[in-house]
Amino acid sequence: MGRRERKKAATRKALADAALELFLERGYDQVSIKDVAEAADVSTTTLFKHFSGKEALVFDEDAEVEAGLVAAVRERPAGLPIPAALRDYVLRVRIDAAADPRFASFLALVNGTPALREHAHRIWMRHETALAHAIAEDIGAPESDPTCAALAHFALETVNLARGQADPRRAVQHAFDLLERGWPAAATDRTHAG
Repeated sequence: MGRRERKKAATRKALADAALELFLERGYDQVSIKDVAEAADVSTTTLFKHFSGKEALVFDEDAEVEAGLVAAVRERPAGLPIPAALRDYVLRVRIDAAADPRFASFLALVNGTPALREHAHRIWMRHETALAHAIAEDIGAPESDPTCAALAHFALETVNLARGQADPRRAVQHAFDLLERGWPAAATDRTHAG
């Protein structure tokens, strides 16, 4: 990474850190874009060069999330079914992470702010196509295979399903049990149909 890229990354991180600190301190709705820019000592124009809007300041790991989902499929242990690998990933990254006290205040902010909750769901579901393609590639199906798209969609939706459940981990496990019991037959049909 060159000097220019390092500087851009540092500015982006400073903006995201300042935003999160202000949002946690004052509440999301009480903080303006201008407040964040001032706290990071940049102009609002500079802020918009790095982030598309206020919600985007809260979620700054989009590429890493997509890479993690795809890796859950491609790099899973031999013999581990795709739904099981995705279940393990969702439990580790989305459900178990919520138990971390450092993450609890962030989750409370997101879940307590309708705009952030909706944005979080949109950006999480944005990975559906990449995940469906990784699944299709893994089983030798066409990229546009609807069964692979369905598995990707429902696997990602388990996070939304778990929200508000008394036992989110159990909710995710039950959803993936359903996906996995139905998956082997569908995967076999797809690999023989091509």
